[in-house]
Amino acid sequence: MKFAVVVFPGTSCEVDMLHAITEIVGQEAEVVWHSEADLEKFDGVLIPTGAAYGNYLRPGALARSSVIVESLRAFATTGKPIVGVGNGFHILVEIGLLPGAFLHNPSLKFTSGNSELIVENTDSMFTKNYTTGQKITVPYAHEFGSYFVEDDIAIELNNTNRIVFRYADNKTVNSTQAIAGVLNEAGNILGMLSLPERAVEDILGGTDGLALFTSILKRWNENNVSHA
Repeated sequence: MKFAVVVFPGTSCEVDMLHAITEIVGQEAEVVWHSEADLEKFDGVLIPTGAAYGNYLRPGALARSSVIVESLRAFATTGKPIVGVGNGFHILVEIGLLPGAFLHNPSLKFTSGNSELIVENTDSMFTKNYTTGQKITVPYAHEFGSYFVEDDIAIELNNTNRIVFRYADNKTVNSTQAIAGVLNEAGNILGMLSLPERAVEDILGGTDGLALFTSILKRWNENNVSHA
């Protein structure tokens, strides 16, 4: 399986994502600069965290003008996986591939640490290797970490099983209904503020993020590898 790691001016954690995919999961990955529009040769797209365009105006907003956005929208229609973490989640929301908006952390400060998440949905291509109700610990680092959706959208997300993670403790982010990870309608796009690529080996402090990447690989193998 081959991943594109999409990088914008201000992206700062593409190396973390490359390491997780190539060294730990054992798959191919290639950095794709935001002005390169071709994503056809890839099986999945990863948008890492950082501060795209310096978070000017608001996080992810200026990424909407990048050449690669139309390619991302086209890629989304193929059913292949797209994952945006941290600032990557901001970008997916800003370009309209996921619903919602982001507000400042309740502290009004940049914060980092570990977030405890509850796995809500194990039917998605991103969570097959977790168990429902499992608590996982995944690092985070953000200033705009409060995910917001209107009440009617929150109801829709619940009713369609599109909330894959919730915060066990929502106080530090005050996310709507403690939402920590959300899918698009088709189920092939995941956005989350926590950073699973920083939780893929014991030396980093834990491996709770690894199952997200192996879940993607498992689905890809099911769909693309002949078992005859």
